[in-house]
Amino acid sequence: MSHLLEIFKFAYFPKFDQSIEYLAENLAHEEQWDFSDSGSKKYSILKNYLEYTYRRLKQESKIEYTKENNQAAFNTGLVTKNLEDIYAFFEKSTSSHGGAPFCFKAFLKESDNKMLKYFSESTPKVANYFEKPEELLFNPELKLIVNIDHIIDDNKNRFPTHLQTADPAELRRQLTGSTEEIKKKVRNNYKLAVPQYYNGKFQLLLPLCLTNGSPNPDLALVVDKLNKTTYTARTCLTLKMAYNNARLIVQPQSAWLKP
Repeated sequence: MSHLLEIFKFAYFPKFDQSIEYLAENLAHEEQWDFSDSGSKKYSILKNYLEYTYRRLKQESKIEYTKENNQAAFNTGLVTKNLEDIYAFFEKSTSSHGGAPFCFKAFLKESDNKMLKYFSESTPKVANYFEKPEELLFNPELKLIVNIDHIIDDNKNRFPTHLQTADPAELRRQLTGSTEEIKKKVRNNYKLAVPQYYNGKFQLLLPLCLTNGSPNPDLALVVDKLNKTTYTARTCLTLKMAYNNARLIVQPQSAWLKP
């Protein structure tokens, strides 16, 4: 859990793994929180989601505190099977657990007595990642310019193993063909574009199929809106990286991006 740094600076979690398991298995609406190749349930997607949701809420000043600063809470952005919001609830730390000012107590539903007691007048709000809803959709009227050379030079280690050692000219042909194909596909089906939030930026993800004869994508092309007329793509992600980033906004519903 070395990557979970910021939330641990904010609060000490006495039983972090058990709390995450309870959230996933007993409280939140059912969702797959591990990648398909995971040998056991580690809830890696959920842990990543919780960390970066906290970071965004901190950035937006949406973590709520009681007047005496003895309790704190934030909206996880998750809901129960009955669509009730779920919050992370904390109390002021009485020990020096790494200097964290708060101690995690529980994930609670909005109707929980503690939430009603301390936060009924200041209900924590969900994280927001975009200002304009239309940003979620790919506009087929705009140009899409892909920097093939930059993608290959900077991201070769993200390519499938059998392509990392391929002849550069062949790899370029594969990538060029795949990007031309996805340009056409996304113009006919805008839902192929999946929104993601990464490093303070809102972007769209498109599937790249590089393996001959396989309908399954190997990589996700990262698309930025350059201006009112043009999209640009200069990098790509593994599907795991793409899913983690996309899940921060909403559970991806596209058939090509799954855990």
